[in-house]
Amino acid sequence: MRYTFQPKGVCAMQIDIEVEDGIVQDVAFIGGCNGNGKGIASLARGRKVEEVIDALAGTRCGNKQTSCPDQLAIALRKIAEGA
Repeated sequence: MRYTFQPKGVCAMQIDIEVEDGIVQDVAFIGGCNGNGKGIASLARGRKVEEVIDALAGTRCGNKQTSCPDQLAIALRKIAEGA
């Protein structure tokens, strides 16, 4: 299933996520640092949603209270909760 998430407090404007049977199939960051988004997506692809959440939640970017990886974890948590 495909999901679209509007991140807050980061440079990326949107995160598109595909999850099937609890496994991250694809992630695409719209806006933000292209290389960082591609790297995060590559590391998340093929992993269980909970595994990605555990690895990325709480990651900060500079002085910000969040980051693109943290926002992906937040989005995946909402997906896992059925929101």
